[in-house]
Amino acid sequence: MQKSEVTIRAIAPYEELPMDLLLLADPSEEMIRSYIYQARIYVAEKEDRLIGVYVITLEEPGRPEIRNLAVAADFQGQGLGKLLLQHAIARARENGASGLMIGTGNSSVGQLYLYQKMGFEIVAIRKDYFTTHYQEPIYENGIACKHMLVLEMAL
Repeated sequence: MQKSEVTIRAIAPYEELPMDLLLLADPSEEMIRSYIYQARIYVAEKEDRLIGVYVITLEEPGRPEIRNLAVAADFQGQGLGKLLLQHAIARARENGASGLMIGTGNSSVGQLYLYQKMGFEIVAIRKDYFTTHYQEPIYENGIACKHMLVLEMAL
C-alpha cells in the first residue's frame, strides 16, 4: 500500500471510537474501554473510509506503549500495519521517547513477525495474561492465546 494513498491522523475527542476496528485486535470491549480514555488514538483513512487504527498510551515516562493496532480485514497483508507502526515510531521519536513498547499474544505469529522485522525485540512474557484477563478463550492460527509477549524498540 502506498503511503500517499492513506492518511493517518489523530481522532478528535468528539469523534466516535472506531470500535469495530479496535475489536479486531482486542476482542473485549471492556478491556478496550479500560485504556482507551487515557490514550491517543490514530486512524488510517483511504477515500474517507477508516481502514486502520492504533492506540498509544504512556504507562511509563519516556516509554509509550501501543495498546491496540488493527487493520480492516480487506486491507490486511497490504502493508498498512507497517505504515501504522512507522507512524507510531515517528510520533514517539518526535515526543522524545527512549523506547516504544507493544504487546501481542503468543499465537499472533503474523504480528510477531512484523514487529520483529520492524526492529522490536521480545523483552518480557506476561504468563497467562489472556487466560486471566479475558473471559472467553482466544484462538489464533489454531493456537490458544495464553501469554502476552512484550516487545520493545529502542528509539
